[in-house]
Amino acid sequence: MKKYGRLKEHKKDGNIIYISFEKGELEIQIITEQIIRVFSRLSEERPVSKAIEGDKVRKVAFAIGEDEKSVQIHLPKLTVQVFDEAKVDIYDKDGKPVCIDYRGERVSSQSLDQKMLELLEREGHSTQENADGHVIQVLKKLDGDECFYGLGDKTGFLNKRGYEYMNWNTDDPDPHVDSFRALYKSIPFFITLKKDTVFGLFFDNTFRTYFDMGKESDDYYWFGGDQGNLDYYFIGGDSMKDVVKGYAYLTGTAPLPQMWMLGYHQSRWGYQCEADIRKIAESMREHHLPCDVIHMDIDYMEKYKVFTVDETRFPDMKKLTEDLSDIGIRLVTIMDPGVKVEKGYEVYDTGVEKGYFALDEDGQIYENAVWPGDAVYPDFGKDEVRDWWGENHRMLMESGISGIWNDMNEPASFKGELPENVVFYDGGRKSTHAEMHNVYGHNMARATYQGLKKLTGKRPFVITRACYSGSQKYAIAWTGDNHSIWAHLQMAIPQLCNLGLSGIPYVGTDIGGFGSDVTKELMCRWIEVGCFSPFCRNHSAMGTRRQEPWTFDQEVLDIYRKYLKLRYELLPYLYDLCHVEEQEGLPLMRPLVMNYEKDEETKNLNGQFMVGDHIMVAPVTEQGMRQKLIYFPEGEWYDYWTGEKIQGGQYKIRHAELDECPIFVKAGGIIPKYPPRLSTSEEKDKVLILEVYPGKAEYVHYQDNGEDFHYQEGEYNLYRFSLDGNELSMELIHQGYEKMYETLVIRYQGEERVVKFEHDYMITLE
Repeated sequence: MKKYGRLKEHKKDGNIIYISFEKGELEIQIITEQIIRVFSRLSEERPVSKAIEGDKVRKVAFAIGEDEKSVQIHLPKLTVQVFDEAKVDIYDKDGKPVCIDYRGERVSSQSLDQKMLELLEREGHSTQENADGHVIQVLKKLDGDECFYGLGDKTGFLNKRGYEYMNWNTDDPDPHVDSFRALYKSIPFFITLKKDTVFGLFFDNTFRTYFDMGKESDDYYWFGGDQGNLDYYFIGGDSMKDVVKGYAYLTGTAPLPQMWMLGYHQSRWGYQCEADIRKIAESMREHHLPCDVIHMDIDYMEKYKVFTVDETRFPDMKKLTEDLSDIGIRLVTIMDPGVKVEKGYEVYDTGVEKGYFALDEDGQIYENAVWPGDAVYPDFGKDEVRDWWGENHRMLMESGISGIWNDMNEPASFKGELPENVVFYDGGRKSTHAEMHNVYGHNMARATYQGLKKLTGKRPFVITRACYSGSQKYAIAWTGDNHSIWAHLQMAIPQLCNLGLSGIPYVGTDIGGFGSDVTKELMCRWIEVGCFSPFCRNHSAMGTRRQEPWTFDQEVLDIYRKYLKLRYELLPYLYDLCHVEEQEGLPLMRPLVMNYEKDEETKNLNGQFMVGDHIMVAPVTEQGMRQKLIYFPEGEWYDYWTGEKIQGGQYKIRHAELDECPIFVKAGGIIPKYPPRLSTSEEKDKVLILEVYPGKAEYVHYQDNGEDFHYQEGEYNLYRFSLDGNELSMELIHQGYEKMYETLVIRYQGEERVVKFEHDYMITLE
């Protein structure tokens, strides 16, 4: 751990204050009134952030003071104070401590001698490195009431207090349990919530990094890394929503998706030929199951070679996509980064000729193995490689493929992990796998997104398994290879909520589980959660029990259909939340603590979640259970199924048979819906349904064509609905999209009223 010594002097240059110490220098950069960057150059390189694009600095008035102990930077809402040894403390405008560096003694993380460690390893126990030795270490004081949220797709519960993690994108197909330190994604951002304050910390370092959230000691938490620079951002705010918005301001919001992304996706590793795909599509329609997408895993390729199609099993891909399009179903194909080593294979030959693949330390093309056998890895850090990779999707796009599913992009490998000294590039700068590993999937997603946007002109649909902070600008994500076990259904809720808090809003789990064999009951309970997940896909592995809804009995099929039908009815509500996310960075699926952070009961609530501000979902996630203990935050709530009014601030037990997922709407909620449909391709601009719940509220509904970027030029409509007592008014506050609804259906307290959809009016509800 670097020692800085005593503080010597400081100087100001624009929005940066350079502070010199006996053995180093620290930079405090003022980004906004609530965002502060703390930087110290500890390596030879000062790379450009992969997460933050563009100039985020706003003009902020601040003053600098100094005494014999510290340098003080006074902002309108914060004060930053820097002491000897580069200790940085942050206070609010009233002088109350917010984020304070720890000054006490460090607890040794290595209490066992080498012989004991060797003995543990011989019996198969894992041991960990000495945390005291990290080059970069930032210790922050614990006051005792902290809760921690975020950090991406880490396992375990919503509140990360008392756990430790590592950021190193990892493909591990074993059942993910609480003790896993790393998974597929590296999101080095977390939110600290205390009784009287909240803030976020974003450690923008792409090397292997570590986060101890109070496991090592009750006196402090810490984060650090072995390489790179000290580079972190403090993000303040008056609420958790403010902090999430601040992080989204830095790293970007997710662009509005095509509406069909919000539909249902059916997938399985094992759809091996055109007949399999046609049978799945026909069965979806035969059983009256809403569905927009079928995903094709690696079996569609010729010998698992990327950017190829096996013409024996898929003789006419374009005809297949056209036929499926006629019934409102699209195809999405998987794409791995590993390129097969095979002379005469154009992708390989071009990559070798142009120097597009990663090299070993001797300057030779590095080889490992994945699905096609011996394979090489595109160097996505190079601009020209990303352009080339994006262009390679032309054949698939011209064949009618609607989106690309990036997998194995940690990068995964079959002959051991890529060595950290494998040579990759960061733009024009020579780098290593150690630095670029955690952003490999990010750069691949960026290449795919930009390629699809250029080739189609539509909003690209890209899925990624591995990513880094900021990947939300290019791709949606899923949580990887989960299993058909109840523990993974239970983990889905906190995992997806933490991903949303970490800036990745469009996420889902493999409904039913990817590995292992799902039971009928687990399948029913999983679709009741998946129905509300931003990305709703059923996916499973070859060799496991099939998970298409009709492969179960009639009860399961009926329950599955019930929740897919509900999903499609709620599409306009979900799409409105997509619009909010792009504007503000707030996720669709949220933990209750995000909306009710002052309520102690919500801070560790793992089994409930919000969908936007109005809908609360409390699914049953335990085998055999037919009751659910549900917490209701402040205010009044209405049972979605029965209409019962429930007073907030209490727990209640709700009976829930296998076909019942407890759903509640906040008083004053206005929920836009569509009539039942089997695909988003069906006409969506004729009828709008409003389900209105008593109370006082305002709701803004968004409408556009759902597929291209014309909305960025103003081609959209915004409608403001206001509810005051029994009076509902509607105002068209922006008109740029030519299509308008023809009919408005209002449902209120068990009554339904159908009126002509007009621009501005007021209706008295009975």
